[in-house]
Amino acid sequence: MERLKNVFISHRGSDDEHIQKLRDLLGGKGYQIRNSSIDSSKPNEAQNEDYIKSLLRPRIQWASTMVILISPDTKNSDWVNWEIEQAQMEGKRIVGVYVNGANDCDVPEKFEEFGDALIGWTGDRIIDAIEGNIDNFEQPNGSPRPPKNIDRGDC
Repeated sequence: MERLKNVFISHRGSDDEHIQKLRDLLGGKGYQIRNSSIDSSKPNEAQNEDYIKSLLRPRIQWASTMVILISPDTKNSDWVNWEIEQAQMEGKRIVGVYVNGANDCDVPEKFEEFGDALIGWTGDRIIDAIEGNIDNFEQPNGSPRPPKNIDRGDC
């Protein structure tokens, strides 16, 4: 039985190719995703930041889950961080997925703050994270991610 999920895939423009690869990976498991994000299949050449945000907000609201494609440059994307903040304000589940072959990538600052799960490029694990069955942060190979050091001030 095929399952269907509405998602917003937050990504850097240079990672567009991984959107279809993700769809194919999950489709092979009988899990279909409908993606509301803007990508090369539905390009937008707008330059006005407020206008772009007005286009993205309803697309994020429509989705039940936000999936962040994590690649080496994702951490540097102001747009990805903004999209994560919007998803958090809407109460969306936020799942990070390391793109296939992305090792030792830092995640965006807002994902560290608001992310629900971080997993590698494994179909069953991605599905479980989207469905809310996984709430832990993993490394790309599936092993547990070491905790981040937290700066603590003197009291």
